[in-house]
Amino acid sequence: MTEPGQLPRVLIVDDSRMVRASLIKHIRGHYDFREECDGEAGWQALVLDHSIVAVLTDLSMPVLDGFGLIERVRNSRLARLRQMPVIMISGDEDEEVRERAKRLGVSDFVTKGTGATELLSRLDSLIRLASAQTLLERGRDQQVQDAETGLFTRRYIELQAAQALSHASRHSSEVSVMLLGFDRFEALRGEAGAEVVRQLQKRFARLLLDKVRKEDSLGHYDDNSFVVVCPGTPEAACEGFGNRLREAIESANVAAHGQRLRLSVSVGVANSPADAVTSAGALLELAAQRMAQAMQAGGNRLVGVAGKAQQPAPVAVPPPPPPTVAQALELLRGGKGDVLRPHAGRLLAELLPLLAWIEREGGVDLSLAALQEKFRDRMPKE
Repeated sequence: MTEPGQLPRVLIVDDSRMVRASLIKHIRGHYDFREECDGEAGWQALVLDHSIVAVLTDLSMPVLDGFGLIERVRNSRLARLRQMPVIMISGDEDEEVRERAKRLGVSDFVTKGTGATELLSRLDSLIRLASAQTLLERGRDQQVQDAETGLFTRRYIELQAAQALSHASRHSSEVSVMLLGFDRFEALRGEAGAEVVRQLQKRFARLLLDKVRKEDSLGHYDDNSFVVVCPGTPEAACEGFGNRLREAIESANVAAHGQRLRLSVSVGVANSPADAVTSAGALLELAAQRMAQAMQAGGNRLVGVAGKAQQPAPVAVPPPPPPTVAQALELLRGGKGDVLRPHAGRLLAELLPLLAWIEREGGVDLSLAALQEKFRDRMPKE
């Protein structure tokens, strides 16, 4: 932690004394510095020196290389290290090397010829972002609006979306946001009661928590809707996820006061860079508008980047089962014999064993053979 009046300290890890000297020249007067010549020494410095706020590291180093150092930092049990900006000093590495560094969690890249102005600008931006994230983590408990669901407030989600958008912009990646809200929300409250609806929201929140990835951010957007921020997720994948959630709610069997509730959700999805927005607030607002559009189109729909409501797949309604003999007798007593005409052959097939027994035991001729011949075409095949 930096003391008042003390410059923030940057750790420079490179096995080249000339490179370290060049970087120190760029940041001197703006940042304090500490230098190490290999990844293992750099790691030990990070663990012990709590004043370090950022790391500049080379890739090729003895003992422990840059990949290993980044991996240790991002997998550390110390939040201070996991959130620390790590900038890789790159040379002529190919794209595969850079992609591996991105996957491990590098914050940014600078070349060995980067000028002082650009280096200081990147360091300042990343350190301020990490500081804001640390403050958010410390205030996480206070940021949770609903103690029952344990989800984040809209303000926290907006900050998470801004961070994801900034990261996506720096690394030529993308970010999707998804809003989900119950259809007929006020009517549902009237039918089931506010307490039942509150419990439904808690169950839905638990369902979402089980389904989202650890890198996603889930929270409240307003009284009725939830928002999920999905870094690095294409809009098609986010829309597929939203439709699966929508279908799960549609098929849920939830009853209140002895009656099955008609539940459905509408979903709105927005994506950067597919949608031409420049701020996290605009991205969230666009997803909210699309969710409202889905609700206005009848609900139980998803409106995505294409801007069209995706209709729910038609539900196949199976034909009613044929009436049993007891039901047929009940229909006859009710004067509804016309309903039985398509089922006459099947009913006769069910009654034949009983009629044959009566004919045999009673010594009477019921002409069963002629009856069978008459209804042969309408009787079920063996």
